[in-house]
Amino acid sequence: MKVLIVDDSSTNVAMMNALVRVAGAEPFSFNDPVKALVEGGNIQPDLAIVDYMMPGMNGIELTAALRMEAWGRDIPIVMITANEESVVRHRALEAGSTDFLRRPIDPIEVKARLKNLLKLREAQKKISDKASWLADEIEKATRVISDREAEIILRLARAAEYRDGDTGSHILRMALYSSVVAHGLNLDNALCDLIYRAAPLHDVGKIGISDLVLLKPGPLDPEERIEIEKHTLIGEAILSGSTCGLIEMASEIAAAHHERWDGTGYPRKLKGEDIPLTARIVAVADVFDALTSKRPYKRAWSLEEARDAIIAGSGSQFDPACVDAFLQNWDVIVGVFLANNTDGDTPAGDELNSLQQATN
Repeated sequence: MKVLIVDDSSTNVAMMNALVRVAGAEPFSFNDPVKALVEGGNIQPDLAIVDYMMPGMNGIELTAALRMEAWGRDIPIVMITANEESVVRHRALEAGSTDFLRRPIDPIEVKARLKNLLKLREAQKKISDKASWLADEIEKATRVISDREAEIILRLARAAEYRDGDTGSHILRMALYSSVVAHGLNLDNALCDLIYRAAPLHDVGKIGISDLVLLKPGPLDPEERIEIEKHTLIGEAILSGSTCGLIEMASEIAAAHHERWDGTGYPRKLKGEDIPLTARIVAVADVFDALTSKRPYKRAWSLEEARDAIIAGSGSQFDPACVDAFLQNWDVIVGVFLANNTDGDTPAGDELNSLQQATN
């Protein structure tokens, strides 16, 4: 245990040093209160003993200054004074003093008080350490739960994607693209991570779509298009009503990721900022990955052609701000594609009119 001693008298300092050592602690003494404040952060004392009468800064002022320091906020502070006036004691207590020692010093009393105060400080530190340990354990447990939630979401999303003939790489890429766009919009890191985790469930509603429609290799007729558009509402129904913020966000994304900025999307024909931002972000990511992926009805588009299609849809299909964030991070987008293109897709040219079919 370390004890900070501040007294302008060298004789008093020498005596207190000896008493502190007898109490089983290590003394760090200063004649200058200002220097004690400066050096205290390096020492990290467990207790402070300050004299009341000192030039420049008295004990009450020093006590108040110590309490302003992070390292001195909780330590016991003992003031040594020969002043018997209650007003001085009251002011010292208000400044943050824990106890008092009177001059002339009684060595037996000082040793006993120092030992008691150091034991108090030791117990306080143990409680603090335990609280810190508990906080760490809670954080670890929370992280485990969060990771399990993410794993369940990913596996559920993969189930939907496999029904659509995808190997599962699509949900990883579009989740990463969504995170890139979210960061490009300067959203906070926690929200970006939540979007990354929720995005894979955007098409979970396809579980409820007939194979005859979902796996049809050619263009959909009007009735079939109505049928497949229901996957947004099915996904919303599967995910809605949860007390988990991640699932609620996934429900929001599932419902609205096919809405269009100009109001011509589905299922509710939301327009502009009435579309949840999370869904606007995922819409860009989803379409880009669909275009650069090989499907039964189309070849994979080149990265440049897909990028041009995203640009062409800015202000009509997509939120212009999301498109800007996408383009400003184009190098990162390309990096995500190259690092996660495990489906054997080889981007090649294709007709622009495949855009609508690619994003069913």
